[in-house]
Amino acid sequence: MRSVNPSYRQERRGLALMLAASSLAALTGCGSTLYSLRANAASGKLEEARELGAEQSAAYEYFYAKEHLQKAQTEAAEADYSDAVDLAEASEEYADKALRIAREARSGAPK
Repeated sequence: MRSVNPSYRQERRGLALMLAASSLAALTGCGSTLYSLRANAASGKLEEARELGAEQSAAYEYFYAKEHLQKAQTEAAEADYSDAVDLAEASEEYADKALRIAREARSGAPK
C-alpha cells in the first residue's frame, strides 16, 4: 500500500470543496459573476485578435464576436444574465476563431 502525504489529501479536499462551492454559486443565481468571467475572457481575446489584425484577416469572426459581446453587455445591464452568458460564450468562441485565423494569416499559413 502506498502512503499519501496528509497535507496532499487536505489540499485536494480543499480544492474539491472550492470547486463545488464555485459550481453551486454559479448554478444558484450568481449569473452576474459567470457573465463577468465570460465577458472578460471574450473581451481579452477580442483585443488580442484586433492587435493581430483580425479586423481584416478574420472580419466575419471578429465582428461576430464583437457584436455578440456588445449585445451581452446590453442583456447584462438589463439583468438578463442567462442570455448575457450565452452571448458572451458565443463571443468568446468566435474571438478564438478570429485569433486562430489572424495568427495563421500572420504566419502565412493557409486558411
